[in-house]
Amino acid sequence: MDWELGYREVIVGCLSGFLGVIIWVLRSVNWWYYERKLGEEMRYKLPPGDFGWPFIGNMWSFLRAFKSSNPDSFISSFVTRFGHTGLYKVHMFGSPSIIVTKPEACRRVLTDDEAFKPGWPSSTVNLIGKNSFIGISDEDHRRLRKLTAAPVNGHESLSMYLRYIEDNVVTTLDKWANMGQIEFLTELRKLTFKIIIYIFLSSESEPVMEALEREYTNLNYGVRAMAINIPGFAYHKALKARKKLVATLQSVVDQRREQRKKNQPAAKKDMMDALMDVEDENGRRLNDDEIIDVLVMYLNAGHESSGHITMWATLFLQNNPDIFKRAKAEQEEIVRKRSPDQKGLTLKEVRQMVYLDKVIDETLRVVTFSLMVFREAKKDVNICGYTIPQGWKVLVWFRSVHLDPETYVEPKKFDPSRWDGFTPKAANFLPFGGGSRLCPGNDPCQARNCYFSSLFPT
Repeated sequence: MDWELGYREVIVGCLSGFLGVIIWVLRSVNWWYYERKLGEEMRYKLPPGDFGWPFIGNMWSFLRAFKSSNPDSFISSFVTRFGHTGLYKVHMFGSPSIIVTKPEACRRVLTDDEAFKPGWPSSTVNLIGKNSFIGISDEDHRRLRKLTAAPVNGHESLSMYLRYIEDNVVTTLDKWANMGQIEFLTELRKLTFKIIIYIFLSSESEPVMEALEREYTNLNYGVRAMAINIPGFAYHKALKARKKLVATLQSVVDQRREQRKKNQPAAKKDMMDALMDVEDENGRRLNDDEIIDVLVMYLNAGHESSGHITMWATLFLQNNPDIFKRAKAEQEEIVRKRSPDQKGLTLKEVRQMVYLDKVIDETLRVVTFSLMVFREAKKDVNICGYTIPQGWKVLVWFRSVHLDPETYVEPKKFDPSRWDGFTPKAANFLPFGGGSRLCPGNDPCQARNCYFSSLFPT
């Protein structure tokens, strides 16, 4: 019997050793493929990290963390194993990448256009559009941003739609009050999408909006998924959704162009009209593909971010009665100072919402809805003593910056008062990114406040 026991132990030991070798080989595949060809000197200067498994890299652990109650466990695992280095090598979204978590390193990546260019995964570019901001060169980006900034986020456009936004929010609040229990995020997304569709396309058709929102929801799920174009996977479903969205928007563009040929002016000018009218200094206008991709980009971004951030801000206010009381008091004071004949919000009043602005900034910081952006190194770049090889992706990890205890005391605590007399240093607060590709929706005192302030019953 002893020899049988010993025999089993030998077998188990051999199997364990063999399994260990297999695991080591599998976890070394990406290293052999991506690092070995860099040369010894370059490999020595790479940040510490882990390339994960062949092909999928670190995506399983990344997706698992962000579907759990502790999304920060993904980065925490690197910090635990490799220390607070601020840069970590990984293999994500199909490419060897460097995650950047220190504010100064993030600022360098976002602002140094000579060393870095957009590096979004091809799957994201395919879904949002090759003519959108994420898929075009620096020169085209500057041109397109200049042409679209005012129609999308300018003073005139906000003034034009402020009353519509307020009326719809108030009407929707009354509707919710009579619905009993509601699924808050779902209803918020319907509200934000209704507003956005009206602003961009002048449409208030419920069936059209429901159909478009459904496709945008499918599109957004695909943007965050692995690029597996097989039926049953989110990316495959998202590609089908994009085709339907493009077809719908193309039909709108065709209809508008036909109306213009017949000199039939629209009843009101919306964002679609503005995008069709804008031209650069050489008289060049946006073509159909550019207009559609810009619309897909803005509609998707505005729909998702507005709904989610409003949901989180509402939850934070509900869970913090003192903060809610102070925010509401500010709104009531603004209303009290109105002249008797004034109806509705004005942009001047929106700019007076100092505390609400802090509530929204704190929500953006704690939640960090856009947790990262993608860049690609144009050349070998040295940052914080480490080298990022040419062609490697760089993931600017906003979430680590916003939850850094060296900048924000008790970083996971929702505390709008932390912004009293506090202006964070450059790159310590990046809810809209930074550099030349700063999000066009970054106006801190207009678009976001005029929408959210209407949620306060006064």
